Amino acid sequence: MKVGLLDTLGARHGRYWAAFLKELGVEVALPTLPAAEALALGQESLPDAPVQVQLVLGRVLELGRVDAVLLPQTPAVASDAWGEALAELLPRRLSGLPTLVALPDGGDAMVPAAQDLGQRLTANPARVRLALERVKPLANGKREEMPPLSRASRVTVAVIGPRALLGDPDLSAGLRAALDDLGLHGVYSPELPPSQVAARGERIERAGAPAGEKELFGALKLLEGKSAVRGVVLAAPARDAAHRAALDRLAGKTHKPVLVLDVDAGQTGWPELEAFRDRVTVGAAARPAAPGEET
Repeated sequence: MKVGLLDTLGARHGRYWAAFLKELGVEVALPTLPAAEALALGQESLPDAPVQVQLVLGRVLELGRVDAVLLPQTPAVASDAWGEALAELLPRRLSGLPTLVALPDGGDAMVPAAQDLGQRLTANPARVRLALERVKPLANGKREEMPPLSRASRVTVAVIGPRALLGDPDLSAGLRAALDDLGLHGVYSPELPPSQVAARGERIERAGAPAGEKELFGALKLLEGKSAVRGVVLAAPARDAAHRAALDRLAGKTHKPVLVLDVDAGQTGWPELEAFRDRVTVGAAARPAAPGEET
């Protein structure tokens, strides 16, 4: 049995799944191609797909002959077919792919999912129980803490978008560099404490809002009340109409300067960022905190 394990889509618990598979005695295949080459593979087959989907596909194709490929589940927004059923949609769009298995990337559902996966891979309940016990310390991930909200001589902006984009170092590198070059200190939503984001996300006014929209809303509400945060950048994956629409809706829920961007792989410049920088930096040092703002 040979199983591929992807580190795309902003995966946070890759160490847990890699250790679990090792304890089961399953051969693990990991992607090794540079991100640009993997993206080229995905773009060739699905040129109109969102950038994060192209990267996932490229990584799957790179792995070649494997029995299955594990990838992290992502919280979907409204009308988000790729987010809701990526593991099912990709094999429909491209024949010959191995079985894709989407797994919880943290939370209470992760351990039961691991138990079910282990049983499917080994049909050995005793071995699965032992493997779960041995990897138990990895299930909780790292300790939650807020990222730094300020940086010397820089103006702070909240940068909010799906983990599949901003939590992926390859896909978000261009935006991070562009903000840094403009003298802005970005605080990125995937780096926020998940429990605090989730608590604020439950306050969303929209009844029945999907999990992905709650996560984006929770990140916005956690950061916009901080007096250090002078503006908000909302980042959507390129060619992802569902996330772009969700972020456009979110833009109307903040009183601070806001800019909505599409972010593609390899992109390094956004002309509108310079004007946004000017809006949030003019008078920033002297501006007092507004009533009700947090430091």
